[in-house]
Amino acid sequence: MAFAVTSACIRCKYMDCVEVCPVDCFYEGENMLVIHPDECIDCGVCEPECPAEAIVADNAEGAAEWLALNARLAPLWPNITEKGEPPSDADAWKGIPDKIDLLSERAAT
Repeated sequence: MAFAVTSACIRCKYMDCVEVCPVDCFYEGENMLVIHPDECIDCGVCEPECPAEAIVADNAEGAAEWLALNARLAPLWPNITEKGEPPSDADAWKGIPDKIDLLSERAAT
C-alpha cells in the first residue's frame, strides 16, 4: 500500500509533506513532487500536511492513475529529504483543478 501525489501539486509544490516523511520517499520534479510507491510505508503522515490536498491513499477513487504516474517518475527524479521553497506563485495555483497538462516531466534542478 502507498500514497500518491496528484496533479493538485503541479505548480504548487509546497513540500510540507517532505518534512514529515519518515522514509524519505519523495522525489522532486521541476513543478511537482511524487512519492515512490515501493518506498512508501503507508503511514499517512504526509497526507494532512499538504496545503494543496494533493496526496491520496492508494485506495482512493482514481488513485490508480496517480500511483502509476508516481511510480514512473520517481526513478527519474532526485530524492528530496528537506523542505525547500515553494514556487513564488504557488498560492495562485492552489485549488486549480485538472493541471495535468502543465506537468513537466523534467527533474528539479
